[in-house]
Amino acid sequence: MTVHHAAGIGYPRSAGGYERSRPSYPMAALARLADALPLESGRRVVDLGAGTGKFTRLLALTGAEVTAVEPVAEMRERLAELLPGVAVTAGTAESTGLPDGCADAVVAAQSWHWFDAERALPEVERLLRPGGALGLVWNTYDTTVPWVAEFQEIYFRCAPRDLPSPLDDGWRAAFTGRPGWSAEGESHFPNPHVTTVADVVERMMSSSHIVVLGEREQEEVRAQAVDLLRRQGVTRGEERLEMPYTTDVYWLRRRP
Repeated sequence: MTVHHAAGIGYPRSAGGYERSRPSYPMAALARLADALPLESGRRVVDLGAGTGKFTRLLALTGAEVTAVEPVAEMRERLAELLPGVAVTAGTAESTGLPDGCADAVVAAQSWHWFDAERALPEVERLLRPGGALGLVWNTYDTTVPWVAEFQEIYFRCAPRDLPSPLDDGWRAAFTGRPGWSAEGESHFPNPHVTTVADVVERMMSSSHIVVLGEREQEEVRAQAVDLLRRQGVTRGEERLEMPYTTDVYWLRRRP
């Protein structure tokens, strides 16, 4: 299986930190997506790039039968530990290994920007039954808050030029002019994440493109993050703070 080099090297090293430090998603976002796709008992949904199952566990709450697809073994193992009742399979969005027409819906949470859309989209079309739908979800930093904008700047300062990002809306290009898809719907929800100083720093340090840096470069990033939080008046690892996120939800439907 082929994945982006930052994800393929970084995420195996940071699966535990990924699970601990990243936020979940607001129930309002789940409810909106469940209504739009729809997701309910008797429906089948494939979760692409499921990671450690941050969104998978919410999908399971809808009553739909969930199959999680994840290429990174360490992430997959963590997901299986946390969600023993969910089917977990090795695969990529471009090559899931699942049968034709096996899904009423496909979802990608915090992952679509990692995919090769020119190959992933035909795979989604193959998986979906007539009239099926695709849901895309991202947690993004709320950069209307000045210190959060600075935190994001630190995050991207050492990013490679080819690091995929959901922030430029580039994912829309794959659907532009593509026959058989409806126009996308979208909703956006505030998602304040009450966490600790230590977890905010770990959130930064567990990012795939930072995990692969050398020790000196990693320590420079850590120092910048700690200094920013110190200037916000929090210094000890166990201190609580609120990290403002926004949850972005998009959905598109295959025409029958």
